[in-house]
Amino acid sequence: MLLKELLREIDVSRIEGDADKQIDAIYYDSRKVTPNSLFFCIEGFRFDGHDFAGEAVAKGAHAVVLHKDVPLPQHVTKVFVEDTRLAMALISRAFYGYPAQDIPIVGVTGTNGKTTVTYLVKSILEEAGKKVGLIGTIANMIGSKVLPAERTTPESMDLQRLFKDMRDEGVNAIVMEVSSHSLSLKRVAGVQFEVGVFTNLTQDHLDFHRTFEEYREAKAKLFLQSRQAAINIDDEAGRMYAERVQGRLWTYGISRAAQVFARDIEITLKGVSFELFLQGESCQVNLNIPGLFSVYNALAAATACHALGVSAGCIKAGLEKVKGVPGRFELLDTGTEYSVIIDYAHTPDGLENVLKTARDFTKGRVITVFGCGGDRDPSKRPIMGEVAGKYSDFCVITSDNPRSEEPMAIIQQIIPGVQKTACPYVVIEDRREAIAYALNHGRPGDVIILAGKGHETYQILKNKVIHFDEREVVAELLGREKV
Repeated sequence: MLLKELLREIDVSRIEGDADKQIDAIYYDSRKVTPNSLFFCIEGFRFDGHDFAGEAVAKGAHAVVLHKDVPLPQHVTKVFVEDTRLAMALISRAFYGYPAQDIPIVGVTGTNGKTTVTYLVKSILEEAGKKVGLIGTIANMIGSKVLPAERTTPESMDLQRLFKDMRDEGVNAIVMEVSSHSLSLKRVAGVQFEVGVFTNLTQDHLDFHRTFEEYREAKAKLFLQSRQAAINIDDEAGRMYAERVQGRLWTYGISRAAQVFARDIEITLKGVSFELFLQGESCQVNLNIPGLFSVYNALAAATACHALGVSAGCIKAGLEKVKGVPGRFELLDTGTEYSVIIDYAHTPDGLENVLKTARDFTKGRVITVFGCGGDRDPSKRPIMGEVAGKYSDFCVITSDNPRSEEPMAIIQQIIPGVQKTACPYVVIEDRREAIAYALNHGRPGDVIILAGKGHETYQILKNKVIHFDEREVVAELLGREKV
């Protein structure tokens, strides 16, 4: 495709050089550049792509998109724009042939529940006869084919390429997690969502968004790109979004009047049952994921699919087919008289939801093993400690993904929160040893919550990533092949 054709939808400040060049490939990573390609200079958190433009040209890029001038050979075409991230999103969409323009996309945003909602939506749409693509935190999926996921929402170029792969393999519906980072960094710019879904909003990512209000406004951007919106009306931010939705609004909830709602909720260790009401229709749903938060996730998925015209029968069947989501209130088969549950809960609200659910059916004690991630919002660390202490009978404070921080420094910020509750606790920095301590002290009827890692199979320590799968750790500690 000619460079000038790729620039048709771009607000170009100026062009220096030939715009009639053939572009065979596009890149934002200079290490991957091939001849006759277009390179985007993206400013990241640690690196500035403008510093690597020369390397990209040396490898064969003969055109560069940039917003500040850098010295390059005369044969290289420079395309100056105000926003290279926006330009990359729109050019990538054109380069890959507008791959998703005829495929309905459900985008799910919110602090907690995004992953589970996408899995539920995928199951419902498959029950309705669709071949579904899924994009999210745990994995990307094309039908039953599983692809690795590097981040919750891929970079715009990678996203458009993934859309193309999905289209080429016959996908006719897509559901994806849409993070606040992706909305702020324009990874989904140019994507038209058929339904935008909002789950909830609580404190998170304040290391990236300077204030909670900025975080809330980042999420709101999804609904400017959505023809329809499915919004949790029980959530304060949801009610704010509902007033500003420009497309068709669908509401769901439990405690407030909504178009889609649940009644007669019964929660057990194995799951939750409730009566689902869909605008005049109702059906009994038995979901295999416990907790009140699971009812909200089911309502979100049901509302989104209802907006797409899926029948109540398919919604019920699709919800009930999901046996669980990796790392989301995942009950391990330990063969012990106590229960072990793995959950990704890494925010105060997420941890509170999990511990409240465990408390509802625990006959013995709730023992919580948890930490906080490094290089992330430090203000939530004492809050996490207080939540854990409030709803637990015993806490084991340990390391999560410390990244560049010292694990004990993070733990020291958690401890004051636990101490406010007077909940007994122990500090064990090594996470494997912390899990071993909890298992060794488990009694009949106890529930041990391993919070924070969820589906992750690694730990990030300084500049290295080590293999760490809590399922394997628990199995090894209990002398079982698997759990």
